[in-house]
Amino acid sequence: MIPVRAYWRLLNRYLRPLRARVIVLAVLLFTGIAFQVLNPQLIRRFIDRAQQGAELGELLTLAVWFMVLAVGYQLLNVTATYFAEQVGWTATNEMRARLAEHLLDLDMSFHKTKTPGELIERIDGDVTTLSNFFSAFVIHIIGNGLLVLSIVALMWREHWIIGLAMTGFASLAMYGMIRLQAIAIPWWREVRAKRASFFGFLGEQLGGTEDIKANGAVPYMMHRFTLLHREWLPLEVRGRFGFSLLWATSIAVYVFGLGLVFGLGSVLLHDGAVTIGSVYLVFYYTDMIRHPIDQIRTQMEDLQKAGAGIARVQELFNATTQLPETGEAFLPSGPLAVDFDRVDFSYRDEQSDGEIVLENLTLHITEGRVLGVLGRTGSGKSTMARLLTRLYDPVDGTLHIGGIDLRDVDRADRRARIGMVTQEVQLFRATVRENVTFFDDTVPEDRIWSVLFELGMGDWVSSLPLGLDAMLESGSGGLSAGQAQLLAFARIFLKDPGLVILDEASSRLDPATEMLIERAVSRLLADRTGVIIAHRLATVERADDVLILERGRIVEFGPRELLAADPASRFSALLRTGMEELLA
Repeated sequence: MIPVRAYWRLLNRYLRPLRARVIVLAVLLFTGIAFQVLNPQLIRRFIDRAQQGAELGELLTLAVWFMVLAVGYQLLNVTATYFAEQVGWTATNEMRARLAEHLLDLDMSFHKTKTPGELIERIDGDVTTLSNFFSAFVIHIIGNGLLVLSIVALMWREHWIIGLAMTGFASLAMYGMIRLQAIAIPWWREVRAKRASFFGFLGEQLGGTEDIKANGAVPYMMHRFTLLHREWLPLEVRGRFGFSLLWATSIAVYVFGLGLVFGLGSVLLHDGAVTIGSVYLVFYYTDMIRHPIDQIRTQMEDLQKAGAGIARVQELFNATTQLPETGEAFLPSGPLAVDFDRVDFSYRDEQSDGEIVLENLTLHITEGRVLGVLGRTGSGKSTMARLLTRLYDPVDGTLHIGGIDLRDVDRADRRARIGMVTQEVQLFRATVRENVTFFDDTVPEDRIWSVLFELGMGDWVSSLPLGLDAMLESGSGGLSAGQAQLLAFARIFLKDPGLVILDEASSRLDPATEMLIERAVSRLLADRTGVIIAHRLATVERADDVLILERGRIVEFGPRELLAADPASRFSALLRTGMEELLA
């Protein structure tokens, strides 16, 4: 059971900025309730006055007021629905934004355990279940509760026996609803979890469609698809069963109420205790009481879903990063020196066994020099890059950039002063301008064009129908690998960092495109500290120093020219044999 304070915290946090619209919504709903209660009184008076032979004008007046209230109620209901949707979607969009921002601040050890599809479902799907909870849940519960109390009070006004019977009837009905709503919250939580798991699987498969089809894995994936649905179905059925319990209860309540009205009404009418108008009034109110109880039943169903959604959303909000951003130091201007001091590192998450990836790594890179890093796959090269960009922190030892512990550096300054380009370039479904500037609209347009022409992309962008405002698609954006890489380089140029990390940035390019990239790399590394992570020997030709890693340890480090001239060095042996496969 979700504690009441969890519901209240959410309402207080996300509805406080919308309190003006919430007040308007409450006024509309409560006025509508008043119209609902008054209309049956007009019907009762119309019936009784008609039986007593009232004038036609009086009856027409009652009929007109009845229609005015009925139409007014419908107008109020439509307006209230509009405000409820406004409030609900504004509040949930705010929650989505905060949740997405929170997840983006979490470290990679969290994201390696969650698939993109699962996070999308939880950010969007779980939050969507709270839309009605934010928009009108409390108002509907209070409003319908007041409507039930008003109807019961008016029943007492007609006759104490009817009032007593309806009080007991409404109390038992409400008690049953409240008790039943607690049953299905855990069931709906399981449904949401399984749904997120399925969409995580689906997102992975859609992203790897080419590989799946090319390698004949379609039957296997369809088998997994079917298995996930088989696991999902019984959970969905059980969750819907919770709804069915409430629905069946509301129907039973309605039938029992009508039977009670007809029984008491016939007895009291026979005894002359009530008029025929009063009997119809009691029947109308009893029929009408079904609607607020049914609304409360619907709200309870939403509460079940909201309870499951709140628990899962709160679980994400409670996830904490292992990389707290508390640093306030700023890196010096110009090229940045790098110092690894006895750094140990291992990936500690559900997908790894904690094996040491880097061990006792001690290394100094002088500012302005370029380091080429060689080693077999799994030797720790890419891990070095992740530590330098602080996607992870060392398990032991320290890493200093520009003489400052990287953990003490301001996050925005670190991202501006350390740039990284990988072989997998992420482009967004946005304009060329937004992709190059990472959605920073403060970058001057002439600065963007200057960088694009410097990298040899100015003519291509100029040829696009909308130039910088031309739309690119997500993924590779419909560009060649070389164009995508050059856009990534443009991003780094605009940042003007002091440390540049190139992680196999040209490994997938054809020779002609690679020559264009090489010219861009030369310009990018000028007057900057560089770290080039490579599998191919040709990639480190521009390096001042060479580092060779093996199983997370340094086996060779020194100036490239000296190592190349030393016949006893590993680097020299690689150059002589040309056996680049040893690095793969």
